[in-house]
Amino acid sequence: HGIRQFRTGWADGPAYITQCPIQPGQSYVYNFTVNGQRGTFLWHAHILWLRATVHGAIVVLPKPGVPYPFPKPHQEVVLVLGEWWKSDVEAVINEAMDLGVAPNVSDAHTINGHPGPISNCLGQGGFNLGVTAGKTYLLRIINAALNEELFFKIAGHKLRVVEVDAAYVKPFDTDTILIAPGQTTNALLTANLPIGRYQVVASPFMDSPIDIDNTTATATLHYTGTLASTPAVLTDPPPRNATTTATKFTHSLRSLNSAEYPCRVPREADHHLIFAIGLGLNLCSTCANGYRVVADINNVTFVMPSVSLLNAHFFNITGVFTDDFPGIPPAPYDYTGRRAVNMGTTMGTRLYRVRYNASVQVVLQGTGMIFPENHPIHLHGFNFFAVGKGLGNFDPEKDPRSFNLDDPVERNTIVVPSGGWVAIRFRADNPGVWFLHCHLEVHTSWGLKMAFIVENGKGPNQSLLPPPNDLPNC
Repeated sequence: HGIRQFRTGWADGPAYITQCPIQPGQSYVYNFTVNGQRGTFLWHAHILWLRATVHGAIVVLPKPGVPYPFPKPHQEVVLVLGEWWKSDVEAVINEAMDLGVAPNVSDAHTINGHPGPISNCLGQGGFNLGVTAGKTYLLRIINAALNEELFFKIAGHKLRVVEVDAAYVKPFDTDTILIAPGQTTNALLTANLPIGRYQVVASPFMDSPIDIDNTTATATLHYTGTLASTPAVLTDPPPRNATTTATKFTHSLRSLNSAEYPCRVPREADHHLIFAIGLGLNLCSTCANGYRVVADINNVTFVMPSVSLLNAHFFNITGVFTDDFPGIPPAPYDYTGRRAVNMGTTMGTRLYRVRYNASVQVVLQGTGMIFPENHPIHLHGFNFFAVGKGLGNFDPEKDPRSFNLDDPVERNTIVVPSGGWVAIRFRADNPGVWFLHCHLEVHTSWGLKMAFIVENGKGPNQSLLPPPNDLPNC
């Protein structure tokens, strides 16, 4: 997740997009070169809900002799935020899909696999983060949860954010970090308070009227020399609907844009796309209420093929997909206002084709078809720049005038705000088939996904490489 996979889309991972799933008893070697990237990434399974437990960190260090653009920390610590389930997650989503309704939520949140002491998990002390007074630590924070954005904070301590999604940002101090599924955040922690024990919390953010796992995961920041029996200094997590806290954090993110780390945002765009994203209802005779909850982009609920899209593209296999994905909503409406009368969607495996090295602008427009909701949207194969955002409906005449083309944050996963929009730009300099989808796994299951075809260029290093011999078969 986040590795650019330059010309090696066969190692990107999503099932039926760039490969067929690895079958039971079989193996597949992901062979790729990390080129021009460093920072905190993650890896995870990419079929159904298996990434609930099949995930981990990838840390790419700077080249030898290349310093961080901030003081070298005393130590680096990976913190993976996740969810814990009493149920088999495959059974959870299969039951929901059969009934056409929302799935059950997780039973706890976790910090490095530990929920901390909560009522339904007694006797678990939680993860312990040891620090020495006066030292500075680089926390590499990853949200590997399936379905929830999370706040992260440490009692009494400030965190200096220096990187998101493996891209350096202008440093800023905060007491609360917001991190969506699929996002990573690096922050400097200086142990500058009296020695003792301090509570660490990860709690959900959700400003929509839906069921969530409202538990708070806890860990402990433990100063060297502190007795284990010392009571921890506690902190209150933000309210689950703390939109002001969330907005303040996201508005603080700016690319570093230094001489060493320039911000190469495309100044113009060859493609101006508007993707209206949201939920819908399709008729279903076997479902609990006669309807099935679906998700869509531009009224297209994505249908997963039975052959890998990259295979079909590379070998010119017909009948697997069409390249007519709509670049704008087929029937524009008041996206964030009054709900549309027709809540049905169309079904299809439709891709959007761009030529090599074209610049692409996508306005990710939230909708309120059932209710407004946040959507962390992840693009494979590229980093992009978040050049603008706002509440309500995007205005193509007025809103681009306020775009930030100087130091917009560079990411691979961006949250579309509830009842609003965000505009991203990227250069299509990586040939292949590249997945774009919501990183809330329930929305991906419901069809909130599509893919771009980036054609080969004409230069010697501008074409997709052939597939490896051990590529899994469908």
